[in-house]
Amino acid sequence: MTPHNEAKTGEIAKIVVMAGDPLRVKYIAENYLTDYKMVNQVRGIYCYTGYYKGKRISVMAHGMGSPSMGIYSYELFHIYNVDVIIRIGSCGALTDDLNLLDLILVQKSYTESNYAYSFDNERCQISEANEEINEIIEKVAKEKNIKYIKGTTLCNECFDLYLPDKEAIIKRAPEGIKLLASEMEAFALFHNAKREGKKAGCILTVVDVPSKGEGISSEDRQNSLTNMIELALNSAIEI
Repeated sequence: MTPHNEAKTGEIAKIVVMAGDPLRVKYIAENYLTDYKMVNQVRGIYCYTGYYKGKRISVMAHGMGSPSMGIYSYELFHIYNVDVIIRIGSCGALTDDLNLLDLILVQKSYTESNYAYSFDNERCQISEANEEINEIIEKVAKEKNIKYIKGTTLCNECFDLYLPDKEAIIKRAPEGIKLLASEMEAFALFHNAKREGKKAGCILTVVDVPSKGEGISSEDRQNSLTNMIELALNSAIEI
């Protein structure tokens, strides 16, 4: 147990699928898992452990932003001995090449934050997904005929829809980095996985394309991102 997680040792599976929204986690447990049990509800950060196609898996919320993801993923890796975390989340497009509900498999996460410096005294602005986990996700995506785009995303400290000048951030990115979309948690997840010798991946669904004035509702963000959810779960059982 920790100040943020009341689960007992052994109640969280070795593989965890994480989402920012606790209600998305609840939806996944109720619609995809069998014999599931809620093992944490401290601060409303739900965690359920059950079975997906016979494999024991946990689904857990992580809240919004790198500090929140940093706390929950660190505790899962370091205290609950979780081996793999796959984050599923929503993102806002930073390029006109993307359309609503496009799927992104994050290869690298770029941030302007000082998360790594604050945690490890390390000047680091780019963290990477685990290559083995990404290969499994790609294999499953191809088998299920799920289209995806692989690349680098921005892990931002501000919600992208509220930014007055997105182009400024894009231009500040190091030379050679093409930012596909903006989210808020992948960098902390990848950094924590690396420092703990564990594995992590991240799949995102485009829910806003500001340049085209397009977006989906909060209800759809919570409940209808089926391709992303099923890709994560079907990848988890291959690990």
